[in-house]
Amino acid sequence: MPSPRRWFFAPARAHASPALLALHTALVLGVLAGLLHLAFARIAYHWNWQGVWAYRVSFARGWWVTLGVSAAALVLSTLLGTATALARRSAFLPLRQLAVVYVELIRGTPLLVQILLLFYVVGTALRLENREVAGVLILSLFAGAYIAEIVRGGVDSVPASQLESARAIGLTPGQIHRFVVFPQAFRQMLPGLAGQFVSLVKDSSLLSLIAIEEFSLRAQQVNSNTYSTLESYLPLAVGYLLLTLPLSLLTRALERRFRYET
Repeated sequence: MPSPRRWFFAPARAHASPALLALHTALVLGVLAGLLHLAFARIAYHWNWQGVWAYRVSFARGWWVTLGVSAAALVLSTLLGTATALARRSAFLPLRQLAVVYVELIRGTPLLVQILLLFYVVGTALRLENREVAGVLILSLFAGAYIAEIVRGGVDSVPASQLESARAIGLTPGQIHRFVVFPQAFRQMLPGLAGQFVSLVKDSSLLSLIAIEEFSLRAQQVNSNTYSTLESYLPLAVGYLLLTLPLSLLTRALERRFRYET
């Protein structure tokens, strides 16, 4: 019989069958659902789903707004973060320091403050009136700083000997990054990128501060109209899970796809 130590410290099985994974997932979810049911039964909570159901269209519209804003910010922040990571490795000192200052300022200040400052001050000065566009830009600037550090860490993980070998055979800097650095760094970046992408989707809820009618703002409005707090916010949790779970599953699939022995 395997010792408890082996259960915790043995490597995970690489090829567990889908049926076995589904069974264990269902068991875990069943236990969690049972615990929640017991908790609600103990406090004798009276549900009011009928009142919240009348706002299902409002929920759906807010969910689609969150999906659109998050998807656009995900693409833009990835491009910005990659460019910033490369700028931090640049030999041109002003460009390198600009990237450093951007990353440290964004990571060292709350997103709440950034939204208020960038929209009501910078956005007003630039006459940027489209709130959805402003929200995408703000989220991209915020997430881009974190993605830049993830990309930089992945690039720095590539051994220097491989870069020297690539230079020795005459590859240009662009070819070195394309054919040597990024293919190896990509698999190192995947777990961090997955976490950042999930955080980006959830951080979009703060855009309700600038009256973007995304998913969280719609839930707040339903709660104000029905006084049914849990019934208003539980669909919010489910909606965000529908957005974030595919991202997690996709990155896990990519990790398996790019896994190789070193």
